[in-house]
Amino acid sequence: MALSLQLTTQPEIAAEVPVDLARTRRPQYGRYLDELEPGQVFEHPRGFTFERGNMLAFARTFMQTNPLYLNLQYAVGHGFRDLLASPQMVFNVTLSLGVQNDSEKAIANLGYYQVQFLRPVYPGDTLRAFTRVLERKDRGPDKPGIARIRTVGVNQDDKVVLQYERKIMVGWRGDRLPTTPAPAVTVAFPGEDAPTLELPLTDGTFAAGLTGPNTYAEDFSPGDIIVHANGRTITEEHMALTYLVGNSHPLHFDRVFSSGLSGKMSGDPIVYGGLVFAWLDGLASRDVSEHAVWELGFTEGYHTQPAIAGDTVGALSRILAVEDVPGAAGYAAVTMQLIGVKNIAAAAALEQYGADLFIKEDSKRELGKDKIPAKIFEIERRLLIRRRPR
Repeated sequence: MALSLQLTTQPEIAAEVPVDLARTRRPQYGRYLDELEPGQVFEHPRGFTFERGNMLAFARTFMQTNPLYLNLQYAVGHGFRDLLASPQMVFNVTLSLGVQNDSEKAIANLGYYQVQFLRPVYPGDTLRAFTRVLERKDRGPDKPGIARIRTVGVNQDDKVVLQYERKIMVGWRGDRLPTTPAPAVTVAFPGEDAPTLELPLTDGTFAAGLTGPNTYAEDFSPGDIIVHANGRTITEEHMALTYLVGNSHPLHFDRVFSSGLSGKMSGDPIVYGGLVFAWLDGLASRDVSEHAVWELGFTEGYHTQPAIAGDTVGALSRILAVEDVPGAAGYAAVTMQLIGVKNIAAAAALEQYGADLFIKEDSKRELGKDKIPAKIFEIERRLLIRRRPR
């Protein structure tokens, strides 16, 4: 139905309408622990349409050097039908879509688990996200609990492009205002328990000058430690970047909110962890992933310390495995650790802390070791990387 509405001059009427404070509403978003029920499903609002401009801007802002995310001709030459959205952008957008429903009241994001990228995202694709609450752990009436959730991002064809789990620390509601109920979901929760990755890769030849000479699969061996030379100082730009990926948690952009918190999180807005992860990934990219054709996924990833504007982050990678890929002789699956540090050069951190940098921070106590205050991130990732052409 077409709407035709004749507009007239609009008078001011505010002074004529009495103020009734008893009718004040204070909408609340996110969920407290007692509002997260195992089995509950959220279909997240809005969705996100990827455009070539914001895809290129994200890749450049986060220092990605893989031409798949920067060079249309290179991406098409590898068999993709268009420029690819970087995995970090897909991950950040999908996670952010869920914040309003699942974690806007969270105290901390505790970790990422079994992150799998299943399909390419191209310009014009629109992603929606769904979350299922898997379990809720009660640590006592006076302590925040932990919720484990699974989030899935699907494209406009209802095909899963990304799925992952994460754990969030959330407090009880107590006497605080209840949150706005989420609409009931009438569709089945998407997700693939045994996904098969199918990529449109070609065996063509590519201009060698577009990538570095030392990031083919043969250049990596288990045990290699790669110190990434550059750091990245984060400025208050991070607040605008949080808006751009759609994250609605006020901890990342509301100084009145963040300074009103108690404990070590009180003060300036905390940089959204997904952005920190993206910068660390970008700092490593020209040393480890320029010849990657796919980010297979991440597992067991943790933000071990927060970052704020003014912090400088740096990165190190350690190669864990290089494996043949059945049916794909021209590629190898390379598994590596990505470690992030702040306010110290990566080389200096390695010299000062040595092998302890690569031990999970949560394992330090049982090993009789101290946690590293300069370490801010740890994760394992697996990449599908081209072998050197013969």
